[in-house]
Amino acid sequence: MSGNAGNFNNILTQAVIKFFLGGEQSKAPKEIHAILTETLGEHAPSYATVKNRVAQFKHGDFSTCDVPCPRQPQTVTTPEIIDQIHELILEDHWISAKSIDEQLGISREWVGSIIHEDLGTWKLSTKWVPKCLNMDQKRPQCQLSEQLLEFFQRNPNDFLLQLVTMDKMWLYHYEPETKQ
Repeated sequence: MSGNAGNFNNILTQAVIKFFLGGEQSKAPKEIHAILTETLGEHAPSYATVKNRVAQFKHGDFSTCDVPCPRQPQTVTTPEIIDQIHELILEDHWISAKSIDEQLGISREWVGSIIHEDLGTWKLSTKWVPKCLNMDQKRPQCQLSEQLLEFFQRNPNDFLLQLVTMDKMWLYHYEPETKQ
């Protein structure tokens, strides 16, 4: 057993502890720990671990398998969750991480991690935007810029007069002194 001490896992250690507790030659936790330390060396469990496991065996928990902790968080970075968060952001670019957290029932930290690391977005002026444009997003912008440059080169004097932009908002300039 000492040759393969590095491969001696937790379940086997629990089985050995269970073995030394049974029968007429039942050993104390200190004796069991000494045997394990002598056999496994640096790979042996601590005395506190042996003592706790002995107490569990004495209270009737004879399982040697590790049972998952009920408080252990489940992985939420699944493709489905990522897609749901992406859809929520596409529907409303001003949505908050708190709102996403409440709608999907996952922690705000996981929401932030998915938004920043998996979706590659960041918040700019309270709006979620991609960190960098990909080639499909850059190409139309470049084509539009080239068309505007060509239009400007043909008629620089009337360029701004003929340029029509569409927006949802009108901006007014108000000077308090002249009231205009």
